[in-house]
This record gives sequence, C-alpha cells and structure tokens, in this order.
Amino acid sequence: MEHVRDVSLLPKAHLHLHFTGSMRHATLLELADKYGVHLPEALTGGEPPKLRATDERGWFRFQRLYDMARSCLREPQDIQRLVREAAEEDIRDGSGWLEIQVDPTSYAPRLGGLIPALEIILDAVDSASRETGLGMRVLVAANRMKHPLDARTLARLAVRYADRGIVGFGLSNDERRGMARDFDRAFAIAREGGLLAAPHGGELTGPASVRDCLDDLHATRIGHGVRAAEDPRLLRKLAERQVTCEVCPASNVALGVYEKPEDVPLRTLYDAGVPMALGADDPLLFGSRLAAQYELARRHHGFTDAELAELARQSVRGSAAPEEVKEKLLAGVDDWLAGPGG
Repeated sequence: MEHVRDVSLLPKAHLHLHFTGSMRHATLLELADKYGVHLPEALTGGEPPKLRATDERGWFRFQRLYDMARSCLREPQDIQRLVREAAEEDIRDGSGWLEIQVDPTSYAPRLGGLIPALEIILDAVDSASRETGLGMRVLVAANRMKHPLDARTLARLAVRYADRGIVGFGLSNDERRGMARDFDRAFAIAREGGLLAAPHGGELTGPASVRDCLDDLHATRIGHGVRAAEDPRLLRKLAERQVTCEVCPASNVALGVYEKPEDVPLRTLYDAGVPMALGADDPLLFGSRLAAQYELARRHHGFTDAELAELARQSVRGSAAPEEVKEKLLAGVDDWLAGPGG
C-alpha cells in the first residue's frame, strides 16, 4: 500500500506563516472575550470564513477580518501566547524550523511603539524557541499599502535587530498596489545588512509580479510565486537561480487564486525544478496548518513519499537555519523516507 507514511512526522521547515494568522481559533475567541471585542460571524464559526480575494472588495474583506483578529492582541502576554502556540502547532506538524512573518508597525499602537513592539515579539520568539525546542526566527515584512519610506524605516530596524533573531525582510499585502521597484531601496538596506529578501509576488497578479521581485528586489525567496507557472521562461529563471517559492496551496484556494486544490500548479513548479517551501500562510483564516499542505500535495497532485521528502528538503535548504540545523533536518527526512511505507 502506498502513501502510508505520516506527513506530520516528516521533518520540514515552515517559511510562510503570518503572525496574527498563526493564531489558534480558540485563542482568538478567548482574547476577544477578554477584551470585549465583537467578532463577526465569519470569525466565530467553527468553519473557516468564505473568502475570495481576487477582486479588491474581497481582498478588503480578508484584510478587515485579519485586522479584527489582530485587535485582540493587546498585551505582551498575548504575544507570548500566540508565539508559543504557533510553535506547538508547528512541532505537531513536523516542523523543525519556523520563520514567522510580522509587520511590527501593526502592533505598535497597543504595545508602546514600534521598537517596544518588535522587542516584545523577538523576546516571545526567543522564549518559545527555548521552551519548545523549535528553531524560530523572524521575517520582518513591510506593507505595500504604505509609503516606501516606511519600508526603509522597517528595513533599518530589521537590520539593527538581526542579532536578536531577524533573518529576512519581506513585502506583503495586495500586490496589485505599489510597484515592487518602489521598495528597492528598503530591500537594498536589508540585503546590505545580511537579511534575505522574501517579498510576496505571483499570488493575486501574474508572472510579471514574480519577475519584478527578482529583478527589482533581488529576491532570494518569493512569497507564493505560484503564478510563475504561467511563464516557462520565468520558471527556468527561478530554477536556475534556485529561488525558493513559498507556496501555500490551501490559501491559494481559499482566496480564489485557484478554484480547486488540484488547480494549484504544484506539479508544474516541481517538474520545472523550482524549489518550493509549502506554507500555511494564515491558518486562522484558512483552516489548515503545515502538514495539511503536504497532504494536499499527496492527495490532489499525486506526490509520492519520495517527492514529499524532496519538498521537505527544499523547504530546509531555502530556510535561514544554521547549517547544523539544516543537516539534522535533512538527515531526519532521509530517516522518514527509509522508514515503513511505500
């Protein structure tokens, strides 16, 4: 019998997980009750909300739900709880390394300012990593909807705190707004400071968005990147440069980028030699975590256990983990594949 190995036991790295979006649903409900926040039915039901972000109205609704969830994070202990629980969920799914993505400006108003907010987040990540044993680092992400000067401020701050656990710099929110090249200086600051560049691209818009991230921001990873599948030349470029695409299959379907799980071009990217790191994106809103993305690849795209193991290796290689951590995880992947199954 094929495909009997448990993907939650497959060692892997998680490179695309947003901060508030990592929250457990039960935690959101508890915090909302604690602070008297009235949540819409879309966030209180047992099922993930119905979302479709391929038009601006749908994206606005998605962002509004995210912002309402974030409004329930008001004190340092809330941040500590979120990070600790995110680590526990990742460990349960076989993750040995997590790079959690955050825009600290979004939390600054309730946590005493930008620098205090970032320090609270970094302290929480450090504590959770020590307590759970999960390797954890932070990727600071600027917001496309804000002025590029804000992104430069964040990039300088990220570099300043690189020795406290920040490993990368990203660019999130609606890629239909704000040209990638407008943020080129911010990414130059981040790269010069030793941070990897991981902007979002190729999710809500097509291959040109991915190309802009490569050419204008010199991306070493692409958040999503799935729309690159529509351009064979771009696929070759990604494969030649070994730029890892942080692919989030469940998210792509939930937001209407693709209609069905089998429409997500995992096989196209894989067969073209483009490295991928499967990610959960925002489990709070999309309803599935890391291991479920591997199950999706198995169930809807026919990935064999050997191919799933290779996806896990690609996630590890694309991470900012120290070499000894990578070696340990890669050895664990080999052990998983050598174990019962097939």
